[in-house]
Amino acid sequence: MKFDILTLFPEMFTVFESSIIKRAKDKNIVDIKVHDIRDFTTNKHRKVDDYPYGGGAGMVMQAQPIYDAIDHLKSIYGYKPYTIYLSPRGRVFKQEVAKELSTMNHILFLCGHYEGIDERVMDIVDDQMSIGDFVLTGGEIPTMVIIDSVSRLIDGVLSKNESYEDESFSDSLLEYPQYTRPEEFRGKRVPDVLLSGHHAKIDKWRREMSLKITYERRPDLLKSASLSKKDIEYIKAISKKSK
Repeated sequence: MKFDILTLFPEMFTVFESSIIKRAKDKNIVDIKVHDIRDFTTNKHRKVDDYPYGGGAGMVMQAQPIYDAIDHLKSIYGYKPYTIYLSPRGRVFKQEVAKELSTMNHILFLCGHYEGIDERVMDIVDDQMSIGDFVLTGGEIPTMVIIDSVSRLIDGVLSKNESYEDESFSDSLLEYPQYTRPEEFRGKRVPDVLLSGHHAKIDKWRREMSLKITYERRPDLLKSASLSKKDIEYIKAISKKSK
């Protein structure tokens, strides 16, 4: 899968030169290319922003360098990649969106900065995305978040496909607790059911713990979760106990 990134700060993306994403790059499973928007400005001082019409605080990124950068990529690839602009106005990035994006072949991320970008750029943007209801200095960190989240859903990036199937949000539920050796640490023991070797009981315990943790910490997620009759009965039981 190909990712292209348009940014004013390409040096920030050295984060992809380590860990799981680096291994995926080395295996040619993902291809990440970073482009400096300043390379496409016609301004001799590499200026890419200007004051907004109508007045107001801050500066706005100009349309020309962004259009020319995207035209350059189109000339290389023969098409325009699916283009996402990171913006507070965008739809909120969630696990189901990560799954949607993981089926694509090529995504271009446009990282805004300052007070945003010239609205005329929106004519060549396919999607706008936000990672939450808070303000950041630019679109670089959200781009990193999305690429990391999407990449790990691509076959071969993780060592086993099952590695992400039971994780938080995979079924709109938070993940159950995990334990490893030793069996006892500072007086705290691993739950007996996990030592039993009884897979059906372990699966039941894990499901119930996911339901319990989600109910206690993110009850809003239960609205979109796929719940069985037993799940609903369990939630009702823990709800009564908490009252």
